[in-house]
Amino acid sequence: MTSKAIILYVGLPMVIFGAFIALAIAPLAVGVESTIEFVGSLIGILGVVFMISGMFYKKEIVVQE
Repeated sequence: MTSKAIILYVGLPMVIFGAFIALAIAPLAVGVESTIEFVGSLIGILGVVFMISGMFYKKEIVVQE
């Protein structure tokens, strides 16, 4: 069972925001382009990690004694 909330509301926005930072904002910065590209790429990679973890998320059944 996948967690749609983790995939759609955490992972996907992180990927989109990271790509936006790396591709749109980094060329506008003077002198720190590589740092901003790195931060944007890192955010995107973490978003992919969250999306993959959302695919493998499984709720545990609580057994009442």
